[in-house]
Amino acid sequence: MEELNIVQSINQGIKQCMENDEDIVLFGQDVATNGGVFRVTDGLLAQFNESRVFDTPLSESGIVGIGIGMALNHLKPIIEIQFMGFLYPAFEQIVSHAARIRSRSKGKFSLPLLIRTPYGGGIGTPEIHSDSCEAFFVHQPGIKVVVPSNPYDAKGLIISAIQDPDPVLFLEPIKIYRSVKGKVPSEMYKVPLGRANIVKEGDDLSVFSWGAMLHVTEKAVEVAEKSYGISIEVVDLRTLSPLDTDTILTSVEKTGRCLVVHEAPKTCGLGAEIVSLVTENVFYFLKSPIERVTGFDIPYPPYAYEKYYLPDVKRIVASIKKIMDS
Repeated sequence: MEELNIVQSINQGIKQCMENDEDIVLFGQDVATNGGVFRVTDGLLAQFNESRVFDTPLSESGIVGIGIGMALNHLKPIIEIQFMGFLYPAFEQIVSHAARIRSRSKGKFSLPLLIRTPYGGGIGTPEIHSDSCEAFFVHQPGIKVVVPSNPYDAKGLIISAIQDPDPVLFLEPIKIYRSVKGKVPSEMYKVPLGRANIVKEGDDLSVFSWGAMLHVTEKAVEVAEKSYGISIEVVDLRTLSPLDTDTILTSVEKTGRCLVVHEAPKTCGLGAEIVSLVTENVFYFLKSPIERVTGFDIPYPPYAYEKYYLPDVKRIVASIKKIMDS
């Protein structure tokens, strides 16, 4: 076991996969010489040389398009897009091609393409660098969407994503890249895609979150439990597509109450899908209305105002109180 942060655990997972599979190639903007904008791929060029780790021109559509072509020709590309907001120029390649190869070929072809991208706010970035647009890609069948919240999951999920036969969008929360540390096994291991993690069991309320927001949620839960004498279950979704519907519904059946926390805008965010899922399947178990604590329906604001935009402990605790008082 080693004490690693998320940057180190992802780096280790990629490195071990590349050591075990010569078909894996890694490329994107500044991933080779500079080791990525957040140094997640630092040192990999030196170990695997420029035939397997290389920089590309600044063309997100071109990067994803090249990755699709490589994956169709028996390679296993890992590509990095510097920030999630930079996926917009590559959107057509992802939803029109990467996500459709298996269905388009009637199952004759798969596409083992991993798209890594830092996402989310909280570090004072300029425009388009802090977007959380995961709902765009969750809406598109044919692509998995994964978000780790801690170093152990980050390594296990990146290994599962690399080895998956279909395209995976791997979202890496910028805010907690280095601020969250944990014990990580030195050997290779997998955390299965499509399975949520019950971080904390409880009886009175189920709270669902992912990525950096999970840690804000945990702090709010601690405050609420002490203040109101209640027991709260905290669930880290980990994989946003496919959703672990069984864990979500089982949790709400048990507690009878539901809260979703995410930093993306509220309208048509993933929280809305979770609310619908719960309402359609376990409505008669609910003891109070469902609440969402989210970002606002505006473009991500300049860094001077992001503290007002992002869900915080105060907003989450207020929603918990509202649910329990209903």
